[in-house]
Amino acid sequence: MHAIITGGGTGIGAATARALARKGVKITLAGRRRALLDEVAATIPGAAAVTTDVTDAAACAAMIDAARKANGPIDIVVANAGGAESLPFSKTDLAHWQRIIDVNLTGAFLTVKAAMPDLLREDGGGLRRLVFVASTAGLKGYPYVSPYCAAKHGVVGLTRALALEYAKTPLTVNAVCPGYVETPLFDTTIANIVAKTGRTPEQAKKDLLASNPQGRVIPPEEVADTIVWLCSAAAQSVTGHAVAMSGGEV
Repeated sequence: MHAIITGGGTGIGAATARALARKGVKITLAGRRRALLDEVAATIPGAAAVTTDVTDAAACAAMIDAARKANGPIDIVVANAGGAESLPFSKTDLAHWQRIIDVNLTGAFLTVKAAMPDLLREDGGGLRRLVFVASTAGLKGYPYVSPYCAAKHGVVGLTRALALEYAKTPLTVNAVCPGYVETPLFDTTIANIVAKTGRTPEQAKKDLLASNPQGRVIPPEEVADTIVWLCSAAAQSVTGHAVAMSGGEV
């Protein structure tokens, strides 16, 4: 089994790579920042690292080709690359909108488009898995991140459409939709709130977590373990789902 994970240098991507590797899956990490990819790859025997830009179709095709050459045909795709920026809708211009849509939604589409020939290959068996890392922002709305919410809703819609389109094949298609996860993106969100409002980091974190009934930041390892289960043989009948991981918020 061979998995490619975009956004594999930090957070959920890195945790998922390590969790799948512990199950004996060969790993290819992909992302923009080579140093971070190499750092994670160094902790996983046999892992390959590929730099890419998921918003570029040619780069995604090259990414899949490099992954295939490193570790063979791809059985699992974890489309995790993404990013968020906070801005009032009144100040959201087309460039900001397009940037967020490109990395979160178009990037997911281009990643999967390039990998689909591997995921649908007929080679005598074996499970195939596609997991999108979406967000609770794909299931509900949040203020000040309207492009991000629109993009993640699009990812959930893409998940459901592909699950039905390929239901007669070994491929299952699901999304995980976590709330706030302990990642560099969460740290950046806290820092932005502090800079814009003058609140302390503790106050900013408390305000963010007010929406989570459990009142906790989700460790990336919990999201990774859910992805590993969705990639297992035990989840063959689970397809088209957007799994909320938000302490009861959704």
